[in-house]
Amino acid sequence: MTGPLRPVARPPALQRWGRVTAGRSRLLVRAGLALAVLGLVLAAGTMDRLVLSRFESPGSESLRTRAVLEEEFGTGTPGVLLMVTAARGTVDDSAVAAEGRALEQELARQEGVAEAASYWSRGHSPAMRSADGRRALVIARMSGTVTEARAGLADLSPAFTRDGARVSVRVGGGDEVFRQAAEQARKDFLRAELIVFPLVLLLLFAIYRRLSAAFLTLGMGLFSVVTTLALLRGVTYVTDVSTFAANLALVMGIGLGVDYSLFVISRFREELRAGRPVADAVEHTVARAGRTVAFSGLTVVLSLAALLLFPFPFLRSFAYAGIATVLTSVFAALVVLPAALARLGPRVARPSADGRSAGSRSADGSSGDGRSGGGWWHGTARRMMRRPLLYGIPALAVLLGLASPALGLTFGVPDDRVLPAGVSSRVVQQEIRDHFAAEEMDAIQVLRPGQAGVPGNGAAIEATALELSRIPGIHQVDALTGSYAQGRRIAEPGPSAARFSGERDTWYSVVATHRGLDRDIDRVLAGIRAVPGVQVGGYPAELSDFRNELTGRLPLVLGLILVTTFLVLFLMTGSVLLPAKAMLLNTLSMGVMAGVLVWIFQEGHLSGVLGFTPSGSIEPSIPILMFCIAFGLSMDYEVFMLARIKEEYDRTGDNLGAVATGLERGGPLITSAAVVLAASFATYASSGIVFLKMLGIGMVAVVLIDATLIRAVLVPVSMRLAGRANWWAPAPLRAFHARFGISESVSAVNPPGSARWRAQSGETRSAVPR
Repeated sequence: MTGPLRPVARPPALQRWGRVTAGRSRLLVRAGLALAVLGLVLAAGTMDRLVLSRFESPGSESLRTRAVLEEEFGTGTPGVLLMVTAARGTVDDSAVAAEGRALEQELARQEGVAEAASYWSRGHSPAMRSADGRRALVIARMSGTVTEARAGLADLSPAFTRDGARVSVRVGGGDEVFRQAAEQARKDFLRAELIVFPLVLLLLFAIYRRLSAAFLTLGMGLFSVVTTLALLRGVTYVTDVSTFAANLALVMGIGLGVDYSLFVISRFREELRAGRPVADAVEHTVARAGRTVAFSGLTVVLSLAALLLFPFPFLRSFAYAGIATVLTSVFAALVVLPAALARLGPRVARPSADGRSAGSRSADGSSGDGRSGGGWWHGTARRMMRRPLLYGIPALAVLLGLASPALGLTFGVPDDRVLPAGVSSRVVQQEIRDHFAAEEMDAIQVLRPGQAGVPGNGAAIEATALELSRIPGIHQVDALTGSYAQGRRIAEPGPSAARFSGERDTWYSVVATHRGLDRDIDRVLAGIRAVPGVQVGGYPAELSDFRNELTGRLPLVLGLILVTTFLVLFLMTGSVLLPAKAMLLNTLSMGVMAGVLVWIFQEGHLSGVLGFTPSGSIEPSIPILMFCIAFGLSMDYEVFMLARIKEEYDRTGDNLGAVATGLERGGPLITSAAVVLAASFATYASSGIVFLKMLGIGMVAVVLIDATLIRAVLVPVSMRLAGRANWWAPAPLRAFHARFGISESVSAVNPPGSARWRAQSGETRSAVPR
């Protein structure tokens, strides 16, 4: 008599999905190709819909001040300037002055120019004339959005770049600087495409020794890039997306697409070596590696989603691009790639010495039966764990030394030095720094609500202007009652003073010195805000409000990233210590990245080799963006590593053996993925834009450090020191994990390929139709 039949547990969802991809491989491959073609068609129009952004904080005092100035006074922050240089004599000569006034009138008539002014129409303002008298400024404010303004400049700039008999004219200003930066970024994007694809293909061939596997992996990266750009086009119909988001989509699409494909194909090769038929290998690859890819994608998404907490279109654009890239990369790895593997079968296996598919050992030196093969990574892990302090302390000292420059991190504001030295707008801005006592373009606009700009209030207006002019770092104050410097009137009011007249309010143009703008702007703004009853606007105030809002929200963003990442890793491992250790090590990686950025871009080391000019500070949004990207990618590698370690630990219960085998299985894979990802980001190290150069160099540093010293040394050392405590969790959390946690381990009571194994899993096929 036999006992009653027990119901067979239903296979996990990903295992069932793996069965579908194997059985419907032809259909899914065709669907993937159709999606790629559709994505390519949609992506072709994405770049034209991306927009430019200013560094501004929605709802800030500076933007409220800007709105009042535009509505009540018809004025605002100028974004364009013409630097007029006299060929002979000075700008006060009658012939030069006549040409200067004519230029101002011509500029004012251009479509898209809201207002224009010049040294000559502003009553010979000292702030608009160089110290030697050979140069003077014409300034203008563009109408419309920042994208419309800078698009208009694409025609205006070359038209007003002139060399005449009496004067030469060059175009500068903040809008022109960042227009040229966006133009350079687009060129860098196209150049990076030409470099990164053949470079990644060569690296992949070196890793796989199979062209089919290399092309398949690169194809998944291209699929991610194309479909991400297509998705971004859809997002542009709902909200603004920055032009720079396309640069991130390229490098992350290639990087993550390749990362996930490496992991899936490596697992597929293992399943083939274990003796599984192709269909079974696909099913179990998706069941096991699929969980890890999904968890990895979730950690990266959570890190990038934190950027949505910032109210800045510029940073949110990177969140849209990054999240879309992760989703398309995971889709490619779990839908398109398994179906393609089912079609290709052994043709993606690593060839043996005689050119046939290898069947005994993996690319990393491990055997195909799930046991250690004693490879280099296995031996390295054992060596680290035999003397954990001997190896761990020096590695930690090296990382702390690399991170130490971060203690001197200084946040500043971006300027023309984000451009290469020879670009026209940067040349103009440098001449202003060298030859002008102050910069009229960056005047701080001080609004006095409730104080009407009428002659009857002249005494009160003058008192405020005098008080503002005494603030250290202020070069000149212009008001309805005249111009002031260092607590005295330096010029009587002229026709241009009428711009300060208002029925309800008046305002002041406060021009800071170069030093006040570059080094003491926060102190200067604090001094202005200490004057009773004023509101502060203008470009310097907008940058300051942006920076303060950014750094003010930073603790919330970092805290959310840490908490959500901890929860995801706990669900995967069931441990409290492992997620905490992972976050600590990843934070150390982030410290190294910050140290590299400070040492190179703030302090200026290697600036000559890398071709940029250090400004003595770092614009804060770029390191924050890099932190979110790098933290997510570091956790990506952590998930890959812990998944293999936990799988082996669940199988054997041997902590040290699990670490060694997990490192042996995951180490080469992570290193290969890191090399490919670093190569993708490295294409931007040669960019002419400092922002992209920072992104490229900083990400290369953190990816390589994370995949070597962190994963090869500190991970095995820390797991050896913690011992069985690695897997500890309080009883309530253990119960929670037992119910809701997900791991990559798959119960295998019956050996793969046995009749009962096939019966329980519902398998009846032996191969996939070709």
